[in-house]
Amino acid sequence: MNALTSGDFGDAQEPFELFGQWFDEAGKKELNDPEAMAIATVDAAGAPDVRMVLLKEWSANGFVFFTNTESAKGRQLAGNMTAALLFHWKTLRRQIRIRGPVEQVSVEESEAYYASRPRDSRIGAWASQQSRPLESRYALEKAVAFYAAKYALGDIPRPAYWSGFRIKPASMEFWSDKPFRLHDRVRFYREGSDTAWRKERLYP
Repeated sequence: MNALTSGDFGDAQEPFELFGQWFDEAGKKELNDPEAMAIATVDAAGAPDVRMVLLKEWSANGFVFFTNTESAKGRQLAGNMTAALLFHWKTLRRQIRIRGPVEQVSVEESEAYYASRPRDSRIGAWASQQSRPLESRYALEKAVAFYAAKYALGDIPRPAYWSGFRIKPASMEFWSDKPFRLHDRVRFYREGSDTAWRKERLYP
């Protein structure tokens, strides 16, 4: 078997098949939030910023998460529509790094996912001015109570500022822990979304 396609990487010639295999394994074996991923953006000064979010959808078109677009990450993405993701599954001793341009999902996609959320989460989307200063925990609880009363009956509409982003990968690196820090690393990369993936092994 070719050394480049052996071991944890199988014989995958494009990254989404391999991501699907690893993600399925993480769903069965990772103890906490296998869909958790770190997302890195940059602010107006070019300083990096990173935080954990939850992957809500993925396909060959990219990786989707939802947020308040007026939050720090929402504002940063509006100013620079590129991002990096990191999945780290400690139980499996694996990680995947993803980099690429970002696009906002459609209104229809945002509406569909928002409608699927628990009612309390939809109330929370109205109550939280995400990333902005909070005078006290009581102020947040008061806002939650206000919107819970406002939308006590009937549907809870999606706030205009609540939407999703899709990261469209230009590169995806798969990392597998090995003894003596001689880890396995394989990177898939492409020049554009309409070009073929290329594959290479990296030194640990």
